[in-house]
Amino acid sequence: MKKFKFALDTVLSYKQQVLGVLQGEHAEAVARVRAQEALLEELWREYRDCDGEYHRRAEEGLAITDALMYQSALRAAELEIQRETKRLEELEAEAEKRREAMVEAKKETSSIEKLKEKKLEAYHKEEAKSEELFIEEFISSTRAHAAS
Repeated sequence: MKKFKFALDTVLSYKQQVLGVLQGEHAEAVARVRAQEALLEELWREYRDCDGEYHRRAEEGLAITDALMYQSALRAAELEIQRETKRLEELEAEAEKRREAMVEAKKETSSIEKLKEKKLEAYHKEEAKSEELFIEEFISSTRAHAAS
């Protein structure tokens, strides 16, 4: 019997390559999200430190110019936190979009892989049936020659 050949092997290979690329892109997007989360955490830490220092110095007595400087720094930090939070949301949306594309590619690849498995199973059954038939014919032929 001829060797098993799956007609969609080239398509399967292409889909697996696409899936690999999409998995890489998703991993990069997730890494960007994690980096942005770390940046935001650092900004919040700096904000809390500045706010704490401002309140400590205010309790001890603080010049108006110093108080205004702290308030201005705190406002600037709040704006930066808002900008970076918006950036985080954008990065999360991008990561989710990449994840959805990756899941879709995985579904397509899996369906072709399952089809290949079914075709291979059918090929093996047909091969076994062919061998069985050959053996039966060989035995019948041997008995026919032995009887003559």
